[in-house]
Amino acid sequence: MFNKNLKLVLAGAIFAFAIYQFIEGQIGNGIFLILLAAIFVFLYFKNELILLAFLRLRKQDFDGAKKWLDKIKNPESALVQKQQGYYWYLHGLMVSQKNMTKAEKYFKRAIKLGLSMSQDLAMAKLNLAGIAMTKRRKREAQILLKEAKTLDKHNMLADQINMMKQQMKRI
Repeated sequence: MFNKNLKLVLAGAIFAFAIYQFIEGQIGNGIFLILLAAIFVFLYFKNELILLAFLRLRKQDFDGAKKWLDKIKNPESALVQKQQGYYWYLHGLMVSQKNMTKAEKYFKRAIKLGLSMSQDLAMAKLNLAGIAMTKRRKREAQILLKEAKTLDKHNMLADQINMMKQQMKRI
């Protein structure tokens, strides 16, 4: 919604007004304004449109998630680097059902830009391994599966990794 730099300017202005409210003796207003400034700082690091797209994906609403992501016009200038990684990660998840080549490009771009959670990085590498396996690149798929397994610290993707290893043995 707001530009990333505008979020910081708004947070700074609200924080300055909160200080003024403290000086004037309006402690309640100052505390409220500091919390409001904290929301803008939070939204600097976590883009609200990406959060809304994640919520849509949790409900398996790919069209709704795509609609929220399409509202981000220029991700290179509007988003921080990690947010760009999640932007392309979400695009890869949505496109992976239809177009494997595009999904591979999006996942590689997301990994290059960086994802903050190791679980998301493991999921991206697992998807890349599946794409490599369908394109008969067994060696690349094995490497990506091994990386995904090391990144999956809580064994949430263990079943999918084992299933892909079984499928790879058939190739």
